[in-house]
Parts: sequence; C-alpha cells; structure tokens
Amino acid sequence: MSLVPFDERDGWIWLDGQFVPWREAKVHVLTHGLHYASAVFEGERMYGGEIYELTAHTKRLFNSAAILDFEIPFTVAEIDQACKDACARNGLEDAYIRPIAWRGSEMIGVSAQNTRIHTAIAVWDWPSYFSPEDRARGIRLTWAKYKRPSPETEPVHAKATGLYMICTISKHAAEKDGFTDAMMLDYRGYIAESTGSNVFFARDGALHTPTPDCFLNGITRQSVIRIAKGRGIEVIERHIKPEELSTFSECFVVGSAAEVVPVSEIGEYRFKPGNLSLSLADDYARMVRRQTVAT
Repeated sequence: MSLVPFDERDGWIWLDGQFVPWREAKVHVLTHGLHYASAVFEGERMYGGEIYELTAHTKRLFNSAAILDFEIPFTVAEIDQACKDACARNGLEDAYIRPIAWRGSEMIGVSAQNTRIHTAIAVWDWPSYFSPEDRARGIRLTWAKYKRPSPETEPVHAKATGLYMICTISKHAAEKDGFTDAMMLDYRGYIAESTGSNVFFARDGALHTPTPDCFLNGITRQSVIRIAKGRGIEVIERHIKPEELSTFSECFVVGSAAEVVPVSEIGEYRFKPGNLSLSLADDYARMVRRQTVAT
C-alpha cells in the first residue's frame, strides 16, 4: 500500500502559536532536537469531535519537557485549545493528534540552555495502528533485542523521542521476520512493554500487568485498569518473568494509537483472544466514543 509522505500532505499544522500550511512546517538541519533528541511528544486520539483525555496528555507533555530541562512557552490550556483548533482547521472529527516540543537551532552541542523551545501540533486521519485482520486474530510478537533501561540510565518517565530509538530498531527487526511487533524486557529481565504499547495478561479471571517503574504508565493503560476494576476484575501490577507467560491464557496490548488489541503470540508463547481481552476492547471503544471515564 502506497503512503503519502508526511511532508507532502495538504492541510495545516499549528507551529509556535499560529497555523502554517502543512508543507511549510519545517525546521533547520541544525535543530538541536534532531542532533541530540531534545524533544518530547504525545499521541492522542479524537473520537467524534472530542479528544480523549486531552488535558492528561498535555500535562504529561509538560512534565516530559520539565524532565528534559526545558519549558514549553505556552500554558496547558493553550495547548489543549490548539489541539482542538488543529482538528477543526483540518476538518477532522476522528483523528490522531501529535503535539511535539523541541529545542531549536540557536546552539549546537550538548549544552543548549539558550535554544528556543518550539512547539507544533499535527493532526491526521489514522483509523487503526494495526490492521483489522491483526486485531481479529491477535497480533504476533517476537522478542526485542534491546531492553528498557534503568531509571538511573535514562529519563524513563518522559515521553521523549530518544527513548524510541530502540523501539524503531526492534519493530523493524520484528517486521522483517514476519511479526507485527516486538516485546521488550526491562534491564532486570522482566516483561516491560511492546515497542509502543503497554501489555496485560489474563489468568483465572484476573489481569496481570507489569509495574511501570522503568517505562511509561500509559494513559490508555490507566483507562483500561479503571474499566477492569469497575467491572470487578482484579488487576495485579507486578514484575512478570518471561517464563510465566506459559501460565496466561490471554494477552493484549494497549495504547492511544493501538487502542486495545489482542495478542496471539509472543516468541514461543501462545495466547487465544478470549472474553476478557475482547470485552475490554469493546468497553474501551464504547467509552472513548462516549467520552466518559469508567470508575
């Protein structure tokens, strides 16, 4: 399937407080964010004209910037409104939203205190991160080569661009071998997450999910936990060893882009999309379209 390159699309991008034609939203080749990964971003979805958990995403963007030692030159309310305006300007009511903030080109070097902080918001129509066929039968994952780092090694609780380098490498390797994605372990050897989604496992009617102590506690992850607990399902957050995967009957991954998607395979382990994962996927889909939060 041919894709239109993202720099050759029509529409408008919100850049530093004003809308510019999509094709003219550019940065200089010596932008600090390009050379040193001094950039943070968010991924959000709009359903029926409402962006799900918009302010939670924006607050996380600001927190990520603070962790990387820079300040976004707008308020949370201004970025919230800009996200809404970007969808309206592009005529979208169902959309994927990508806010990003980065250090500019005033300094090029490790030290960059005097760079200007830029902020942009792009939106586009992106129906599904995984194909309908993958969703129906469950996606196939292999094991990632790289591990999620220790909090003493990287700013693991920031949604920072640099932390996704090993994700791109791992997903490329997985797709080359015929898989949809890759499962990452953490620096201790516990199950962490896929390259772009948090993970849940089911056993005896309860959900087990890795403790997010060295990766993002995703907003979709938090939503699914609320839905499950609201239905009386026990949710156990703990460290999970890879060899435990043989004891689980179901598995699914969650994220703003992915939403809730069953998994049929992780390496040598097999799962079958069942009532728990499929019903939670349906509950999540209904919830985001009603814009209500389960309790």
